[in-house]
Amino acid sequence: MATIVPKEELLAARGKDLGCSDWFQIDQDRINAFADATLDHQFIHVDEEAAKKTPFGGTIAHGFLSLSMLPYLMKELTLIPQNVVMGINYGFNSLRFLNPVPVGSKIRACAQIKDVVEKNPGQFLVTYTVKVEIEGVEKPALVAEWLTMSITG
Repeated sequence: MATIVPKEELLAARGKDLGCSDWFQIDQDRINAFADATLDHQFIHVDEEAAKKTPFGGTIAHGFLSLSMLPYLMKELTLIPQNVVMGINYGFNSLRFLNPVPVGSKIRACAQIKDVVEKNPGQFLVTYTVKVEIEGVEKPALVAEWLTMSITG
């Protein structure tokens, strides 16, 4: 679960290193379900035999699947203000897919808080610098600047 902090502590968290999440394995069933949900059935994701003949040597996760795991991977890392009534995904300042995630790989998120702004009274815009790592691989799957908005009541 996210860490609940007083608003003053959240506002002072600029530059705070949040550490890394636990590892999470990406299996073929999850890739197939994501392909079904997004109607993106490109062979490199879902056809195990054809994918073996590519330079990847097997299927890989959709880049957007890795990205869509951020809410789950970040759930233990985020800071939210006391009296929060809802959180909103506010978008991305930047996003780069740097490395494919082969089926069976484990990924995790590592994050820092880049900025925190109280946009309006009780509305906190938090910018996270996030890297999704692949276990045993130096180059991350993706790097992003992710924005979330926490609304307090």
